[in-house]
Amino acid sequence: MYFDLTDEQRALRSTVRDFLADRFPLSAVRALYDDDTDGDPAELWKSVGEQGWLAVLIPEQYDGLGLGLLDAAVLARCWGEGCVPGPFLPTLVAAEALRLGGTDAQKSAWLPRVAAGDAKVTLAHGGGVTETGGKLSGTIRHVEYAHVADALVVAADGGRLWLVDPHGAGVTVTVTDALDRSTVLTTVTLDGAAGEELAAPVLPEVLDRAAVLYANDLAGVARVALTRTVDYDKTREQFGRPVGSFQAIKHALADLHVAVTMAEHAGWYAAHALDAGLPDATLAVSVAKSKAGDAAREATAAMIQYHGGIGYTWEHDAHLFFKRAKRAEYQYGDPAEHRERIARLVVDGA
Repeated sequence: MYFDLTDEQRALRSTVRDFLADRFPLSAVRALYDDDTDGDPAELWKSVGEQGWLAVLIPEQYDGLGLGLLDAAVLARCWGEGCVPGPFLPTLVAAEALRLGGTDAQKSAWLPRVAAGDAKVTLAHGGGVTETGGKLSGTIRHVEYAHVADALVVAADGGRLWLVDPHGAGVTVTVTDALDRSTVLTTVTLDGAAGEELAAPVLPEVLDRAAVLYANDLAGVARVALTRTVDYDKTREQFGRPVGSFQAIKHALADLHVAVTMAEHAGWYAAHALDAGLPDATLAVSVAKSKAGDAAREATAAMIQYHGGIGYTWEHDAHLFFKRAKRAEYQYGDPAEHRERIARLVVDGA
């Protein structure tokens, strides 16, 4: 499957890449690994808001740009390439829940604030939360950046979505240790917490859109890991020759290039398919997420191996990419889950 960007989207990608390389390079990511902060660099968030990137999916009537998921995927790809931290992607996902399923009042209250960078929101799902009389109870693990969020979008029984104040009564947010420090994972415990229900149960649509964004993040990780490995193996010599010229390494890297390229274009196409409402959109989502998860895992593992002894050290950047790939691989469905869904759609559907 081959799908590529428009000239405008390529220009956006170039602009975002240059901006992140200047304002938040890998040296800043490494510094974040060593700091005991909240994992949400204030200057980075401020800059992202000023650039208008948080407004990418928000309709113009709510002060947004009114662009499509493919444009947001361009941003997600750049975030993966730089292992960029912060609640940018979680906020895009939760804002999509509000855009697709929120009441007019909820949209008016939150979407302009998100577009301006004045509010952070995150999606909490998969925890078996129950609802009784508008009160929510349950525990949700692995929620990104709930400790700095201004609002939580919580999935309760039946797939209904609720807007919850993370600082309200009955809500406890606990930061948990994560191997990948380019994000912060939390556990959200609800004990009779008040919730404001969204107008429509749009969780399946939101999860598909989230899977596409994280697939593109993974594709960005995979491409940079592979590119840096190839560049290194062109110059590292053994027995008087670059190790990249050895057949075993050369063929392995060629196979990785094919896998990463397919993951890249599957990610673009899945975003387009959802934007256009194509009949194969659901299938495209699972193809993209499964391919990207596999490609990023394999490319980052090869980055460590093919950099030799230096690739295993804390001082080298390889572990930053590997840890991000392993974490994002399991967010919104790992490759095995999405391949199972592909089988259901193709075989059972037929």
